[in-house]
Amino acid sequence: MAQPSFIPQKPGGTPAFYESPKRTRGSWRPSRPGDLTSPGQPQGDGNGYQGPDQGYALLLAERFRSEVRLPEGSPLSEEAVLAGCLSVALKRASLFGRAPVAADMETALAIWGFLDDSPTAELMTLRRELFAEVAHNPSHALQIADCVPEETLRMQPAELRVAAHNCLALLEIPQHSQNQH
Repeated sequence: MAQPSFIPQKPGGTPAFYESPKRTRGSWRPSRPGDLTSPGQPQGDGNGYQGPDQGYALLLAERFRSEVRLPEGSPLSEEAVLAGCLSVALKRASLFGRAPVAADMETALAIWGFLDDSPTAELMTLRRELFAEVAHNPSHALQIADCVPEETLRMQPAELRVAAHNCLALLEIPQHSQNQH
């Protein structure tokens, strides 16, 4: 950028201007311990589901707090329910390659029957097992998200509210969880 005209110049001097730094030789290579060496985000057990602006899901979860339905005397807390369903909402958002939206949180709550006033006894037992420690152990949240298959995540919240009476048909529960009942 040239020097503005209202700034006096020295007689015989050259005007100041910007010059890009010289390019370095060779290409950049990932050499630091935290650099990703393969394209995309890492996947596998314990890595979660990556996507943009995932922190916004925390605000969405708080907005749904008043809609969470827990049976009288339930050992689960709203915090545990929201933490577990948050992981499902983030999995759904990453499936579509976008930041989380309200429909993701609504879908997660509907899948696990937390928008229904009368869940089945079998679903309540499963929820108690999976959601009990989720607020204190993030790996439990990933287990909850892993129980929800892609086909279920692609459903619309309205479809899930209709199917809420049969939530267990929407899930893929690992064998070790089913044996503990």
